[in-house]
Amino acid sequence: QVQLVESGGGLVQPGGSLRLSCTISGITFSMYDLGWYRQAPGKQRDWVAHITSGGTTNYADSVKGRFTISRDNNKSTVWLQMNSLKPEDAAVYYCNATSTWGRRIWGKGILVTVSS
Repeated sequence: QVQLVESGGGLVQPGGSLRLSCTISGITFSMYDLGWYRQAPGKQRDWVAHITSGGTTNYADSVKGRFTISRDNNKSTVWLQMNSLKPEDAAVYYCNATSTWGRRIWGKGILVTVSS
């Protein structure tokens, strides 16, 4: 039984901040690379941020300098800290876990709305 539980979404004003959390059970968390994706209405799902099992991070150009991905293997949790939010950041955000042997697991998605 693999479960990904996302939390922390909601409504925020432009320039504000949110922190998304994703807690994963049913896997050996430390063996997985982790990522966040997002999908705005009428658009495709895009990659946002990535963190390897070793802690190396990478970001889409659109969020560099504003978003930070982090993980705690003891808590089996990955976070996405989102600062200086823009209206174009509004989307459903999805947590992803990928094993070194190619297994991919997805969360249900959590809504982030950026509006004044």
